[in-house]
Amino acid sequence: MVFFIKTAQLLLSLSILVILHEFGHFAFAKLFKTRVEKFYLFFNPWFSLFKIKRGETEYGIGWLPLGGYVKISGMIDESMDKEQMKQPPQPHEFRSKKAWQRLLIMLGGVIMNFILAGLVFVAVLYTWGTDSLPVENMKYGISADSVAYNIGFEDGDKLISVNDVKYSTFQEINKEIILGSDRVVKVNRKGEFVNITISDEQIGMILANKSLFIKARHEFIIDTILPESAPEKIGLKKGDKLIGINDSSVLFHDQYVKYFRTHKNSELKLLVERNNTQFTVNAKIDSTGKLGVGYVPFGDLKTVHTNYTFFESIPAGISKGIKEVKDYLRQFKLIFNSKTKAYKSVGSFGAIGSMFAPVWDWHSFWFMTALLSIILGVVNILPIPALDGGHVMFVLYEMISGRKPSDKFLEYAQITGFVILLAIMAFALKNDIVNFLF
Repeated sequence: MVFFIKTAQLLLSLSILVILHEFGHFAFAKLFKTRVEKFYLFFNPWFSLFKIKRGETEYGIGWLPLGGYVKISGMIDESMDKEQMKQPPQPHEFRSKKAWQRLLIMLGGVIMNFILAGLVFVAVLYTWGTDSLPVENMKYGISADSVAYNIGFEDGDKLISVNDVKYSTFQEINKEIILGSDRVVKVNRKGEFVNITISDEQIGMILANKSLFIKARHEFIIDTILPESAPEKIGLKKGDKLIGINDSSVLFHDQYVKYFRTHKNSELKLLVERNNTQFTVNAKIDSTGKLGVGYVPFGDLKTVHTNYTFFESIPAGISKGIKEVKDYLRQFKLIFNSKTKAYKSVGSFGAIGSMFAPVWDWHSFWFMTALLSIILGVVNILPIPALDGGHVMFVLYEMISGRKPSDKFLEYAQITGFVILLAIMAFALKNDIVNFLF
């Protein structure tokens, strides 16, 4: 069921993004009276699932969900329509338009992606607001996994700064540790200040771990229990707090997780606190090392919820979009840094689909759609032939030099770009398979 929910969210999100991206090209083409022959959601090699002709444009849905396209007359694109390019240029064709018009037509999709991301962030902030965990509210410090221990962190460390810069929330400081440069993290360890230097190689270890290497330490407070599940049958309820195992005091969620993992298929006596009353239950840990309940993400730690009025959400949403663009660009440094080996984390549709929530949650869906819109916009503007950025690069060259690249050159560039993109897609798909299997 989780697979189908994530797949449905991925397909809906991609459909929205592809349609609006291609509409950006379509709108500018129409503005400059350029003929658009086809407008397709998904690709349609050999056949289409649906198509209809309206005016000079065929609208359709393809069967291959790897993107979409608009076919603009007189343009060397993924259609590789060489016959059309052999004919004399026509006034309605792309190649007959002024350079600045062609530039805007090619930038239309990316512009639409960034506008969409900003609008979605505005809507998300207005509708749901934001939740954050101030660093000062992390009264128990952090919990460190094995990778964090190898780097030098310890359970209970209290975060102070990264490169002598203090951040207000745990989310900000965690992101800065991953994306920053020359990372020196200052922590308070039992009253003493300790500096922990994180190398690029250690960042690679963190990325390979595929989870947060440090988490906010908190108590284990039960949030959700499935009806008729084993935890419900033994009397556990939402709001219960676990405070001990087998007559030993255990305070924190991470301690329970580690203990449960080493006691799979075992029956444990859990000490529970409910409304200032303590009682014990005998609970069975399943074969995966889990109790089978959901927990409050930050336990008893005090988070801060911020609501936005409509007019407050507009600058806040735009600012959020700009920040996410900057953060995504910073990720490229990791990918192209051989020491981090972040290229191993580059994935295709499997990796993207895994980013969606396992249950249908509109807040999460729209937030992820905004992030994917930014990713689609940034990737498309890369100066690779066959991407929008490749076409933009050639038009800019023409505008600066006054010389237009020949159609034959553009044709070869398009083929080269396809080969590069296929290689990248094959590499990303390989990573998806490896990550799924291992």
